[in-house]
Amino acid sequence: MSRSLAEPWRLGGVSIPNRVVLAPLAGIGNWFVRLQAKRHGAGLVVSEMVSSFAVHYRNERTCRELLRIHPEEHPVAVQLFGHDPDVMASAAERVAAAGADLIDINMGCPVPKVCKTGAGAALLEEPERAVALARAAAGGSGLPVTVKLRSGQRPGDVSGLEVARRLVFDGGVVGISIHPRHASQRHKGAPDYELARGLVQELPVPVLISGGLHTAEQVRRGFEQTGAAGVLLARGSLGNPWLFEQVLGRRASNPGRAEILAELDWVLERAVEHLGEDRATRYLRKFYPWYVEQLGGGRGLQASLQTAPTLAAARALLHGEALARAA
Repeated sequence: MSRSLAEPWRLGGVSIPNRVVLAPLAGIGNWFVRLQAKRHGAGLVVSEMVSSFAVHYRNERTCRELLRIHPEEHPVAVQLFGHDPDVMASAAERVAAAGADLIDINMGCPVPKVCKTGAGAALLEEPERAVALARAAAGGSGLPVTVKLRSGQRPGDVSGLEVARRLVFDGGVVGISIHPRHASQRHKGAPDYELARGLVQELPVPVLISGGLHTAEQVRRGFEQTGAAGVLLARGSLGNPWLFEQVLGRRASNPGRAEILAELDWVLERAVEHLGEDRATRYLRKFYPWYVEQLGGGRGLQASLQTAPTLAAARALLHGEALARAA
């Protein structure tokens, strides 16, 4: 019997309508990006990586902006990172109060400024601490806890698999997301889906896969090849939320120019709602390249958008380009 990504399932008792998940996207996955993924079909959405220390010490911007959850996002997981179990428990309690349905802990981020604190992929070398963090998050929040990790730190290192086992059998986590590349690869090279398949077959909890999933065909192939419980869409969905619909079989075609511009207008409006006009103008500069690529725009448009002084100016550039191409 063939499996379907459109099938509902449960993760730690939380009902999820399908098996396509928005992955945590550092510096990007705020409430409106998650809501966008939901609008296009994501069954579960995960927040960008949030510092447990910032939440514990009640950093005002972190708590106001990164813990903001829209009523239409659910089910939603908030991803925390950190190295101190007591701080993790405190942060998890605050995340639960903010309305999250699950907590995810990052144990795979390869960025040096994260790893040097003992968090992220550094935890692959500290399984006891990893287990303590998972237990602390569950104890502090009362919510189901999942973990996202890498297969290892460097070529040939599969320490992430043993950490995953410990997290499930000793830490009580209800699910594992595996990015089957070692941390030193970052996002380069082919993910080792056979390695992920072995973990899927071994663990008694749902295992999801991440990495290298940029097209609907790649997503379906990875899902079938590994037997994973679900898939996490990350970089492949940036500027392309229609990928969720394509993966779920709800559409076959790519979006047209008018649809892309309308979606980007929605993003601009939500960014202003989230950050105010001035901050949104700067923040959205990281978004424009993804949508301009979808539009088939060139370097000139990209450069102009990066220096647009206002959102009105950015809109004029985008819609002016569209009119010029339509003429």
